[in-house]
Amino acid sequence: MESSVGLRERKKEATRQAVHEATLRLTVEHGFDHVTVEAVADAAGISRRTFSNYFTGKEDALLHGEEQQIRDLVRTVRDRPAEETAWAALRAAMTQFAERVAPPEREWALRTRLAMQHPSLLARQLANHAALERDLAEAVASRRSPSQKSVRPLVLAAAFLSSLRIAMRMWIEEDLAREPAEVIDEILDEMACRFD
Repeated sequence: MESSVGLRERKKEATRQAVHEATLRLTVEHGFDHVTVEAVADAAGISRRTFSNYFTGKEDALLHGEEQQIRDLVRTVRDRPAEETAWAALRAAMTQFAERVAPPEREWALRTRLAMQHPSLLARQLANHAALERDLAEAVASRRSPSQKSVRPLVLAAAFLSSLRIAMRMWIEEDLAREPAEVIDEILDEMACRFD
């Protein structure tokens, strides 16, 4: 029974990924405003109804990869050794996460540029970032004993994500001249003096 559930989940994730990739490809080819859900469904080889079983709209489909990365980053923070400081755990998790995923150049830049141009994408991306901030704050807070209530996990999560946003914006504005990790490290080094 477990193997069939696992297989079913893998097939669902493969379908989600295929729809995401089709949305990204069509957006590059035709522009986000000219991409329809029907065209995405056709390109992914599924029906419009099947598309709706996976995503509420083309914004969700386009940002699916980012949402997967968000969950992976939070999981990585949670798995860091308990003796690390919260800021060290966030930085190490980012490094560990970056080593596991393919270089983000094209997709990161594309999603960020699109979000800056389309209010519906920006709204969805901001909602993703708000959820990530909350989840990262919870992951940081879980590293402390329950009796240690503090606003610090919220501040750390917000500062960390702000650093990443600044780094990604700089990287795009520099026209991808450097490796993303180099820009991220530069910004995180600046922020580290407050949290290490």
